[in-house]
Amino acid sequence: MVTQPTVGVLALQGDVREHQRMLATVGAQSRPVRTPSELDAVDALVLPGGESTTMWRLARTFGLLEPLRRRVADGMPAYGSCAGMIMLADRIEGGVAGQETVGGMDITVRRNAFGRQVDSFETDLDFPAIGAPVEPFHAVFIRAPWVEKVGDGVDVLARVATGDGTGNIVAVRQGRLLATSFHPELTADARVHALFLDIVKEA
Repeated sequence: MVTQPTVGVLALQGDVREHQRMLATVGAQSRPVRTPSELDAVDALVLPGGESTTMWRLARTFGLLEPLRRRVADGMPAYGSCAGMIMLADRIEGGVAGQETVGGMDITVRRNAFGRQVDSFETDLDFPAIGAPVEPFHAVFIRAPWVEKVGDGVDVLARVATGDGTGNIVAVRQGRLLATSFHPELTADARVHALFLDIVKEA
């Protein structure tokens, strides 16, 4: 009998239950992670949407920031949505003074790039990496970041169209790390979580 991997959801703040619901939809076992010992007990981790500065400060308070950095550096698969994308980025633009991240992805992310809460929006994205049939993914953006720069080892998976035709980067993958600017956990479409589970199983 094949044992399913256990996916943790960082449960300091943000959309924890929503991610656990989506992980259950794709057949993954999940559990909340608030302590280093709980982190040690999972095979992969989701860093949810929420508020990136609050997550960083709470991670420091709970003694999780350095263990998170070690696990990611050691190859643990991780997926970050919205604030989680910021937490996985090596570099931040528009952050607060002294803001730290878990890091691991060779990307520069601009915090609140699409504007404030009132500027939240939904749109359909071309997202071929989530598999056939290739139907647009209806994405929900709430005070969302975007990726301004990517390193050589980072694959761009989706963009939001801009007037100049280039598009703002809103989904990226680097090896076992996946990140989106938007919140798939707030939709009924589990394809992003299914992609992450495939990454976890490959690892």
